[in-house]
Amino acid sequence: MKKRFSYEKLPEEEIKRLKELGRRCRGDIIKMTTVADSGHPGGSMSSIDIYLTVFSNANIDPKDPWNSSRDRIIVSHGHTSPGVYATLGELGFFKVEDAIAGFRYYDSPFEGHITRGIPGVEWTTGNLGQGLSAACGMALAAKIQGLDYHVFALMSDAEQAKGQVAEARRFAKKFGLSNVTVVIDYNDAQISGHARNVMFVDIKAGYESDGWRTIEVDGHDYVQLYDAIKYAIENQDKPTAIIARTIMGKGVSFMEDDVAYHGKALSLEEADKALKELGIENDIQKYLERRKSFSMPHFEIKPYEVRVEVGKARFYKADQQVANRDAFGHALADIAVENAKSNGTPIAVIDCDLKPSTKTDLFERVSPDLFFQAGVQEHNAATVAGALSSQGVVTFFADFGVFGIDETYNQQRLNDINHTNLKLVVTHVGTDVGEDGKTHHCIDYIGALRNIYNFKLIVPQDGNQTDRAVRFMARSWGNYALAVGRSKIPVITKEDGNVFFDENYKFVYGECDLFRKGEKVTIFSTGQTSHIAVKAADELLKEGIKVTVIGVPTPFELPKWIGEYISSKYVITFEDHNANTGLGSIIPQFAVENGVYPKKFVKLGLLDYTRSGAVKDLYRIEGLDAESLKKKVREIVK
Repeated sequence: MKKRFSYEKLPEEEIKRLKELGRRCRGDIIKMTTVADSGHPGGSMSSIDIYLTVFSNANIDPKDPWNSSRDRIIVSHGHTSPGVYATLGELGFFKVEDAIAGFRYYDSPFEGHITRGIPGVEWTTGNLGQGLSAACGMALAAKIQGLDYHVFALMSDAEQAKGQVAEARRFAKKFGLSNVTVVIDYNDAQISGHARNVMFVDIKAGYESDGWRTIEVDGHDYVQLYDAIKYAIENQDKPTAIIARTIMGKGVSFMEDDVAYHGKALSLEEADKALKELGIENDIQKYLERRKSFSMPHFEIKPYEVRVEVGKARFYKADQQVANRDAFGHALADIAVENAKSNGTPIAVIDCDLKPSTKTDLFERVSPDLFFQAGVQEHNAATVAGALSSQGVVTFFADFGVFGIDETYNQQRLNDINHTNLKLVVTHVGTDVGEDGKTHHCIDYIGALRNIYNFKLIVPQDGNQTDRAVRFMARSWGNYALAVGRSKIPVITKEDGNVFFDENYKFVYGECDLFRKGEKVTIFSTGQTSHIAVKAADELLKEGIKVTVIGVPTPFELPKWIGEYISSKYVITFEDHNANTGLGSIIPQFAVENGVYPKKFVKLGLLDYTRSGAVKDLYRIEGLDAESLKKKVREIVK
């Protein structure tokens, strides 16, 4: 790998090379967007000199683009993908001709917004305002692992209006992430006009107020750009933001400072005129012809090896009342201790000022150097956690359900698109938050996460299952969400009184738990309500009514065997969730897809927001207590 920004002073021949590359890349941008008849040429042309300066001088190698010691370059304004693809193509990361022909084409990896996995592209962006958070996560990974790489966050001016950017600035300053350098394309242009008129932001004052150094340069002057970035790299007493003043559409006279070209491709006639002005051959027809039969596989994102020592499981006895959040906290702390002994893959925790409630304070006590308090800034924390998890650090992000899923839905969606290795733990789900009221009752998390294709969800049903699930997640690759309630609940037992999830139990994702086996009625439950369903079944048995109870700890993946307990049975789903998007919709979908039809189906759960009150009272008025469940079973079987 080459040394980053190695020139003491940018040589004349290098300046000449960059200028020539800038001319060629501007031609590539025009061809690319005109061939696709869509895209963002104007911003790509204002950013191109920044891209060429950074990608040409950072510690990256097109022949070894995923070397672990490489610098990371995040392009936050992912809509400038034509500029990124032109830069990477001209520098040899792939054939620029492929990007020109395949830009925004369905059978091509070169999507409209940059996509992680393409050599040189570290993070899929497009939702503005998240790039600096991703850069912070990667910079944090470098410090945790003792790696000497620098992270460049290349950003637009308009996205500086986003609150998440301010959150990320403060996070970087707090944790000394001076291995991050921001370069902002300040072209003062966005879709609706000049940025200063759409929403004025004093960018320089904002960064400086949060403890950053700022440097202002001409964003089309390679010497100024190079010198400012080199200074930032060599003076890491604080993170640096470089404000690079640029011109929208720079290089083509009729495009310059015209916001119409922010997201508008040039026509064939306009493209011909622009290419002539740049002195570039107009071979657009060649690419239009190639596009008719263009086909190119997408690049793969290779996961890193996860080696985590999870230690011995804890065992909670039949007479104990255990909050699943407590079981999570103790398991995570145990894992941290055991993993440190074996020098396994590092484990980090991101918290949002909730550690006593989420029980991550137990982890902090045993592993303070890997505990990062982000404060009340959930959006930034969610992206930081995702990016950190993508760089060789198993990352737990713990939060209340309404914050960790509902509030940060967009961030979690982007984490999923980026194929991260995040362990999202949400406590205080359902109405189990009780007195906090409807703003804090996270009753929709199952439905919300079902929309995010690759997240796996675990809703454990007592302390023993929680303990095993946490240890399973820690050593498993991929995005997992663990949802646990606040209240202490009984340890679930077998009919003989022995613990159901005993010392021999192993958590298996996609498996259900047959708590009780009955005859005509099957109750499906999950999480905080499963022990209530078991209690109701045991009491109904005394009345001569034998009921099946099946626990569903992994709602997104169900085993085939549950079909026999649905077919021709009275089926009830019983859950402390929105019944329309939780088990109340999942079990019927399973039944239809597998051709196993119940005699009757009843969903018990939340059909609207409920009120503030003690959990036992809320469960009673919403029909989620044992008496209500027994009453419903009696109505069905009589």
